[in-house]
Amino acid sequence: MTTVPERAPCWLAQMNETIHARSSVESTANEPDPIDRDGLRDRFWERVPLEGLSQKEWEALCDGCGRCCLNKLEDADSGEIAYTRIACRLLDDEACRCSQYDIRKQLVPDCVVLTPSNISEVAHWMPRTCAYRLIWEGKSLFDWHPLISGTPETVHESGISVRGWTVPEWEVGPEDWEEHVINDS
Repeated sequence: MTTVPERAPCWLAQMNETIHARSSVESTANEPDPIDRDGLRDRFWERVPLEGLSQKEWEALCDGCGRCCLNKLEDADSGEIAYTRIACRLLDDEACRCSQYDIRKQLVPDCVVLTPSNISEVAHWMPRTCAYRLIWEGKSLFDWHPLISGTPETVHESGISVRGWTVPEWEVGPEDWEEHVINDS
């Protein structure tokens, strides 16, 4: 976590929190799901605790929205998290995937790599629609989630994904991030 310059007094902490993005994929409606969801246990997310998931099942929980790759601001007084439309420099905003997923932590040292062991510490930073957060909170997945719908396109069709509306972080200085706050509901 890095500190926002003093010119942004309302917000104390900037979180370049790239929690759980994916490998670079040119995503279109005609291409297969970039996340391997074949051969998974039937509705595993309803029956298996997060700590009991295989790596493949863990990865399959990602809905591919890209919201975890948005830079966030945290209010110093209330702890409230505000999402911005400013994306991590590694986000491919058409594919809604991390362009360097396997080495993201090396390239973005403050990237948060989500695991079952750290989810309780970072869930409040995650989008309210995020499958990892939902399952951790004991809630159901939304109908647009690829594990329910059977296609990765429903996350885009439903308007949940960040496809096409982000701004790369190199185009906006941290002192101007408040101008790009969005509603995460």
